[in-house]
Amino acid sequence: MISERLKKQIQFIVEVDKIKNIFRRSKIHDGSRRENDAEHSWHLALMAFLLSEYSNENIDVHKVMKMCIIHDIVEIDAGDTFCYDVKGNLDKQEREQKAADRIFGLLPEDQAAELRELWEEFDAMETPEAKYAAALDRLQPILLNYLNKGGTWQEHNVKKEQVIKRICKIEECAPELWEFLSWLIDDAVAKGYLADK
Repeated sequence: MISERLKKQIQFIVEVDKIKNIFRRSKIHDGSRRENDAEHSWHLALMAFLLSEYSNENIDVHKVMKMCIIHDIVEIDAGDTFCYDVKGNLDKQEREQKAADRIFGLLPEDQAAELRELWEEFDAMETPEAKYAAALDRLQPILLNYLNKGGTWQEHNVKKEQVIKRICKIEECAPELWEFLSWLIDDAVAKGYLADK
């Protein structure tokens, strides 16, 4: 007999497979297509342990990886909101809270609570792990935009000051990554990938 717990876990696993159909604005490295949320989350989880030495605080890398894997699950219902879309960001929190209720609610209570807490912690960006996970979430699209010669930046007329404003908190939690990104952004401007003003 299959337990109710296992049924709920499988139901959640099947449901979150839909994340593969949520496409972000960022294009993959060669610019040939848009990246989906599953690819983005995997990339962040990989970066979490590869780059963990650059956090200026001791972090639980396993916890950061969990945050990276689940941080965009709510987009299955809420959709991906482009970070520079002022209007779209007005109701983003409300849409995502509703999605979190439904999606995490599919799990057994203990796991629903754990994933919901991780998701909320990531969103609040207050703990060392959440700050670091959020830093990676901001670094990765910049790297992709640079590699595909400004793809999303150019499509949406994004300016350097918008990018800097979006990533400025990285300096607090990962100064060496901030230094790298500052160089990358300046080089993107010099190469014409990103508008200075």
